[in-house]
Amino acid sequence: MKRLVILGAGTAGTMMANHLRPKLKKTEWEITIVDQEETHYYQPGFLFLPFDLYTEEQVKKDGRDFIPKGVKYVQQSIDKILPEEKKVVLQKNEITYDLLIIATGSRISPEEVEGMLDDNWYKSVFDFYTFEGALALRDKLRDWEGGKLVVHITEMPIKCPVAPLEFTFLADSYFQKKGMREKVDITYVTPLSGAFTKEVCSSKLGYLLEEKNVNLETDFAIERIDNECKKIIDYAEREIDFDLLVTVPTNMGDQCIERSGFGDDLNFVPTDPRTLQSKVHPDIFVIGDATNVPASKAGSVAHFEAETLTDNILRYIDGEPLKEEFDGHANCFIETGHNKALLIDFNYEQEPVEGTFPFANVGPLKLLKESTFNHWGKLAFRWIYWNMLLKGIPIPFVGRNMSLKGKKINKNYSYGNSISRS
Repeated sequence: MKRLVILGAGTAGTMMANHLRPKLKKTEWEITIVDQEETHYYQPGFLFLPFDLYTEEQVKKDGRDFIPKGVKYVQQSIDKILPEEKKVVLQKNEITYDLLIIATGSRISPEEVEGMLDDNWYKSVFDFYTFEGALALRDKLRDWEGGKLVVHITEMPIKCPVAPLEFTFLADSYFQKKGMREKVDITYVTPLSGAFTKEVCSSKLGYLLEEKNVNLETDFAIERIDNECKKIIDYAEREIDFDLLVTVPTNMGDQCIERSGFGDDLNFVPTDPRTLQSKVHPDIFVIGDATNVPASKAGSVAHFEAETLTDNILRYIDGEPLKEEFDGHANCFIETGHNKALLIDFNYEQEPVEGTFPFANVGPLKLLKESTFNHWGKLAFRWIYWNMLLKGIPIPFVGRNMSLKGKKINKNYSYGNSISRS
């Protein structure tokens, strides 16, 4: 009996368990999935919790309900991986493997910035990338009387790169509905040279910040937080005052990767961007936020990766060459407030394009344009997540690789073959 071990029962790990269990003979392969958490969180829902748009119950479920029958579930923390010994050291014991899938995700690391985890943490300084942070921020916003709201990104990469902008747009809508928008000064602070992570989005969608009266501070590399004076300060000593700071701390890979000694500076696993095989050892594959591939750290990417990785696991077992096919495909809804949203579609080579999705010239979703229909699509994704995506059920008409049919390609925003296939 051979052993396939999956580390992490979040979005990516759970999908892989559901994809692979029906395809690997139970008499030949034992599949084990390891995670330290009982609860599975719908992380895109954390964006809506602070504004009372989702309830706590809508964003969390028992993770074991999504693990397929025939997969062994181990609830323990992971100490480290020993690739040469094909062994994983857990909190209480060790397990060996023939194949390993690392799906340990990423986490916020507020301790990386001086002063971020000071006495004001969850008092006037908040995150919304954790369940606890989103709830604490919800309670704060319910009674907050206004002032200087600063929405801040520490550094890239981060999970769901558009989420901080979505938070900013939803905050504008939230305070308008409460009749207190004039009491709130909103500033968006980013280490990038534009508001959006993609150049084409900054070019075509920058009007949204001006339209919503949001101040923009770019190229801000934070050094520290002065909690006494309530300022964020960058390495050039530029200062921005706040009454309420909503920050996205540094995102890092799981600490078990650091203890294993093969992660990059942020503990992400070196991974072939086309095959999703690790560069650490041939028997190790990586998926989702745990990789260092230059794709968006978003749920849609993990979904598309899972389809390629499933094929490649089966090919690897059969001794066949791996498919070098993953193209970094991502599509993301961007909430813009007032029941509207944008949709962007892109990959390694192509920045977000205009056009329709998923059908050429028909849609019904519009790319790079605000619409109520896109907002409904964003809300519908929660049902799709719990009932299809986690269970490995294909989403109709949405392919793993980006289709250019019905899309307007601007060569000024196309990278060409920029990702090596080797």
